[in-house]
Amino acid sequence: MRIAYLDCFAGISGDMFLGALLDAGVAPSVLHDAVASLNLGASLKIEKVDRSGISSTKVFVLDETHAEAEAHGSQAEDRAQGGGHTHEHDHTQAKKHEHHHHGRHLSSIRKIIGSSSLTDDVKQTAIHAFELLGASEARIHNVDIEKIHFHEVGAIDAIVDIVVASAGIHSLAIDRWFCSPLNVGGGMVDCAHGRFPVPAPATADLLRGLPTYSADPQMELVTPTGAALVRALNPSFGTQPPMRIQKIGYGAGTRDPKGFPNVLRLSVGESETASKPGTDTVTVLETALDDLNPQITAHVAEQALQQGALDVMLTPVLMKKGRPGTLFTVLCDPDKAPALESFILRETSTLGIRIRQEQRSCLTRSHQSVETPFGAIRIKTGSLAEEELNATPEFEDCRAAAAAHNVPVKQVVQSAIAAYRMGKSK
Repeated sequence: MRIAYLDCFAGISGDMFLGALLDAGVAPSVLHDAVASLNLGASLKIEKVDRSGISSTKVFVLDETHAEAEAHGSQAEDRAQGGGHTHEHDHTQAKKHEHHHHGRHLSSIRKIIGSSSLTDDVKQTAIHAFELLGASEARIHNVDIEKIHFHEVGAIDAIVDIVVASAGIHSLAIDRWFCSPLNVGGGMVDCAHGRFPVPAPATADLLRGLPTYSADPQMELVTPTGAALVRALNPSFGTQPPMRIQKIGYGAGTRDPKGFPNVLRLSVGESETASKPGTDTVTVLETALDDLNPQITAHVAEQALQQGALDVMLTPVLMKKGRPGTLFTVLCDPDKAPALESFILRETSTLGIRIRQEQRSCLTRSHQSVETPFGAIRIKTGSLAEEELNATPEFEDCRAAAAAHNVPVKQVVQSAIAAYRMGKSK
């Protein structure tokens, strides 16, 4: 099983997450294409920087104003120093033009994301992150979520951070995310509504129920954008799980305090326990529904997956008195069961849920990419005792490639399978 671990000893922000994703192997084109699809006039600038001796990747979000200012700044430095530009100059220009950002309502942000050419799963993750953030703001201000006017997180750079991070997340094709406790930092932070102690109100609300702590330096380490992305990932928290690490990425924050590496570390690899054929324990939550709008049933199924369910199954059944119904079955890790149980009771019309523990035998899963006439397609493989038993192209990759080349999805699937088999025969 392909897993990822976020080490948040210096907190997490949107730009740190983007840098870590790139450093861990996400192709820059994935991020550049995602920001271009938003049609906001924004772009990304990617640099290698030093944070307390650690080489890491820093991502700057530039809107049209930033880009113009950077061009003028670069020309000025060329005249003064004979070419080149510095990270400090970029930071100054970014601060200088922050007042050009404007807030937006959630409906506006949904429209921007929905009208993009991003895949449905990327859109869903990005919108989910903004809805989580909107729910927190709504609780803080005691207003309806649709009336919330995002300030800092409604700006172009925050929208880009969340949407582009969502594209990078899905590009990595992680089966399960893990995260360390989050260092929120300390001191005070200036928000749109005044000066508050760290963490800021929206951040504090988003971090409810998650393991956090406060350590040096005295600065904001977890931003609302970073907290929303963590919530959207819905990781398991704790120390790093047993894993064979293949990639390590470091994403840099903007500030560089002395003696403190302001970076987010992302480790990607294969689960050590899953790499050995065998069984594991899962929890099954099950209930039969015969009085719930099917549209709501489908919505609840999607949200259950967002909240960490391993799988959700909807089975047509005949209930008492011949009424048609749906058997709603959720498969999850045991530690996720209490939250999902509460979610199903709250969101459906059921009066009770059957809960049981079951053993399952799992193939060892891995991913690799093949080149086709329609672009790169990921192949998910399943093996038992190092013998490969299954190989399947990722459907979302095939669907996106089919749309881009105006060909049937089945043609892309067949091409990917042929390319994979040809590679195996060499």
